[in-house]
Amino acid sequence: MHSQTINYSFLSKLKRHVNSSVVLIACTVLALICANVPGIDSWYSALWNNPVSVSIGDFNLFEHGGHPMSVIQVINDFLMAIFFLSVGLEIKREIRVGELSSREKALLPIIGACGGMIVPVILFSIFCPNDPIMQRGLAIPMATDIAFSLGVLSVFKTRVPIGLKIFLAALAVADDLGGIIVIALFYSSDINFTFLALAAACIGLMVAGNLLKIRKKGFYITFGLVLWYMMLNSGIHATISGVIVAFCVPATLKKGTGHYLERIRRNINRFPVIDIDEQHNTIVLTNEQIHTLKSIESAADKMISPLQDLEDNLHGMINYFVIPLFAFANAGVAVSGMAFSDLYSGVALPVMLGLVLGKFIGVFSFSWIAIKLKFVSLPAGADWKSFASVCVVCGIGFTVSMFIADLSYCSIGAEGITYLNQAKLGVLIGSVISAILGLILLNKTLPKK
Repeated sequence: MHSQTINYSFLSKLKRHVNSSVVLIACTVLALICANVPGIDSWYSALWNNPVSVSIGDFNLFEHGGHPMSVIQVINDFLMAIFFLSVGLEIKREIRVGELSSREKALLPIIGACGGMIVPVILFSIFCPNDPIMQRGLAIPMATDIAFSLGVLSVFKTRVPIGLKIFLAALAVADDLGGIIVIALFYSSDINFTFLALAAACIGLMVAGNLLKIRKKGFYITFGLVLWYMMLNSGIHATISGVIVAFCVPATLKKGTGHYLERIRRNINRFPVIDIDEQHNTIVLTNEQIHTLKSIESAADKMISPLQDLEDNLHGMINYFVIPLFAFANAGVAVSGMAFSDLYSGVALPVMLGLVLGKFIGVFSFSWIAIKLKFVSLPAGADWKSFASVCVVCGIGFTVSMFIADLSYCSIGAEGITYLNQAKLGVLIGSVISAILGLILLNKTLPKK
């Protein structure tokens, strides 16, 4: 029963990611069209530079360095903070009760993720010209996009063993954690210690709220918004605030699961037992019975921890608004303005090689060594051929790769914009190649039924 519950939960999550991957592909294609069709391309480019203001008197929430933020900055700094809040909640849940909650479950995906982050960085550094500006993009090919990669596996439905699906999902989560650490360590600048101290105070209040058993999501969302503003102006990248808030949101209940379960059982027993012949009859409830039902509903709501409730509430917003909008704003590479040499003379080639070769070599080799040393075993239902095919799919790195590319090159002038477009092109081509190769190999290596 426990295994069936885990599989049902995982398959529900898989379905959400698959559906969002379809929307993500549509927005990516639309962005490429808008960026390359004459007449529309100028509108598309100008759209993201419009200023955004949410003001009360002289205070503007979307103000950085004394200037209002543009639309693209709000998407990449504010909406992506919400995305990383969702990622942080998922990581925390996986560590507590999911696929990263025990050594046996977590070890193989974490080892694979480490290889999938280290080797792409090495390949990027080898094939990228020895230019300090270009080398800023070392971390771009590190990430695996969970929506796109699980979308590829969904093509084969029940032919894919559940163990392989869980391995890929857990690896993508571990990858995201690695990406968050990289962003926090290497993409911060000009630290403002006043705002940093205020940010630390916000974190302290949320931690105190957790210890004092404050379970209202509004408390953490409110202080999370304040923390985001403080982080934005502190020099630490603002999206990290989302992860910090996620780890402050409580994963436990105020009175414990048993208390609410007993309350539900006690209230259910107040209703009369109905005979089989009377099951389809409508019974008019008394006021007392209605009050009892509401008590059951309240207890059922309180059995869901703030962490899981917030994560569930964010899924729709993240999958169908934040990430598609991010893709539409960032995937529009103006191919017409690029030369063929941009594919191999700039950062596009290192990014492509990092994703297509680096991710596969890193994930497979690190996993192979760990399995041969008997630290871990192959995912349930998998053989080496199907496992290798899934390692190829790990080269689909879209959302976080695009985000790190933007952090790497967007703020360094015209030269940086050129490298940014090359990096985006490398992410798109590398991800498409990994997806196509993965589809071909999976079709050959998975069971036919």
